[in-house]
Amino acid sequence: MIDEAARDLRRERRRGRTGEAGSDTSRHPNYRSLKNPFLPQPIFSDDQVAAIHATALRVLEELGIKVLLPEARAIYAKAGALVDEDSQMVRISRDMVEAALASAPRSIPALGGDRSRDLTLELGSMAFLAGSGAPNVTDLERGRRPGTLQAFEEFMKLIQHFDVLHMLGPCVEPQDIDNRLRHYAVNRAQLTLSDKFPFIFARGTPQVEDGFEMIRLARGLSQDEFRAGAHCYTVINTNSPRQLDIPMAQGIIDFAKAGQVLVITPFCLAGAMAPITVAGALTLQHAEALAGLTLAQIVRPGAPVVYGSFSSNVDMKSGAPAFGTPEHIKATLGAGQLARYTGLPWRSGGGSAANVSDAQAAHETQFALWGSVLAGATVCIHAAGWLEGGLSVSLEKLITDVEALQTVAELCATTPGDADAIGFEAIAEVQPGGHFFSAAHTMARYRTAFYEPVVADWSNFGNWTQSGSKTATERATSIWKRILADFQPPASAAAAVGVLDEFIAKRTEEGGAAPVP
Repeated sequence: MIDEAARDLRRERRRGRTGEAGSDTSRHPNYRSLKNPFLPQPIFSDDQVAAIHATALRVLEELGIKVLLPEARAIYAKAGALVDEDSQMVRISRDMVEAALASAPRSIPALGGDRSRDLTLELGSMAFLAGSGAPNVTDLERGRRPGTLQAFEEFMKLIQHFDVLHMLGPCVEPQDIDNRLRHYAVNRAQLTLSDKFPFIFARGTPQVEDGFEMIRLARGLSQDEFRAGAHCYTVINTNSPRQLDIPMAQGIIDFAKAGQVLVITPFCLAGAMAPITVAGALTLQHAEALAGLTLAQIVRPGAPVVYGSFSSNVDMKSGAPAFGTPEHIKATLGAGQLARYTGLPWRSGGGSAANVSDAQAAHETQFALWGSVLAGATVCIHAAGWLEGGLSVSLEKLITDVEALQTVAELCATTPGDADAIGFEAIAEVQPGGHFFSAAHTMARYRTAFYEPVVADWSNFGNWTQSGSKTATERATSIWKRILADFQPPASAAAAVGVLDEFIAKRTEEGGAAPVP
């Protein structure tokens, strides 16, 4: 009886999907702008957070940070820092840091190519990004291989397709493009295939300026309009422990001057580039992030800066980085406390050290994801597709990770609890021992009541076997292939092709722009 009613419901649902009911009854969840519904979870007491912050200030004031770029050292010195040119060490007073924290914005409007893609980066908001910065790409059909422009473009199309991936990023390095011209190809792909908030590499002023100009051309912005709002972002990684290299310091200066978003992120692996304790690693991370933030605020008070955290541990047997570990999660929770102490929007990092998209990869990524959610991260980078500790990104894993991200996004939606949702009449309608499949309350809601999975298979064992006994990773292959085959770029992005190609041709003829070594 119940099986028969369920079959009737499935048939009715299929009719609704074909449009025979005369109206669109499918679910249309809004994943584009998420607010974190969970209270942030602490691991340290308030006194301990204050002590970590105070010790980080002491590190900057007494020990200092090595800054390799002479221009950056001069900027610090002019603002009152103690600079030793022989050692390149810069000692930053706590007064300078406190002034920088006071001027950094607590809320950053991040402007997409379409207003529906705009984000607000602040505590309480939540955005997810795909895995970024990998030299290799992998999928089940073509195997593991060095990154190419084709692979980069495929990731841009997939990211554009899924609303739960909110910002673009440098998923994989297109190594088949000369590094003097690579930034043109990367920026063109972002700006012609997507209308989401784009990423610009900080690889020297000439390449950065090229990127800014391409955004202005694609979005029809004047110089003043571009500088008046945040239209792109970059990630600045310090060289832990306590060093800021030339490209990263130059990137802070370039982006701060232009008013574009800086995600300043030390990469502190406990036991390797940072103290082996979670508190020690976070102290070093905090000091390095504050040093970068201070430079940005000296260059331009009010420059949009996202406090960055990406701390985990290493395998002490091999030295290899590990992710999704208890220490990774604890470091993320502690970083959230430090970010809230400063009041700044902040980024966390997901990811996995697994070599293939398997159970290890899934559980490491999801533990890292939940660490970010429960820590109240504003932006979680490497939330989908990341493998091998960042050495590769997987098309199948991006799809399976999106399932987890959309599940989190569903938790951000309000759950109705009014009298209609409580459903006394439905309970009264169904007699003891009966079922709710055909109840009026069910029939009015069944098309939109539940989340519909992207890749999960809810069929029974017999039907699953008849369909080929495919794993989730195997099913993901057909999903990404279908998305790529059907992809159509947003009209506003496609319209930018001509003006961007003209700019690229001109700059290519001029020799392009070599990155800073």
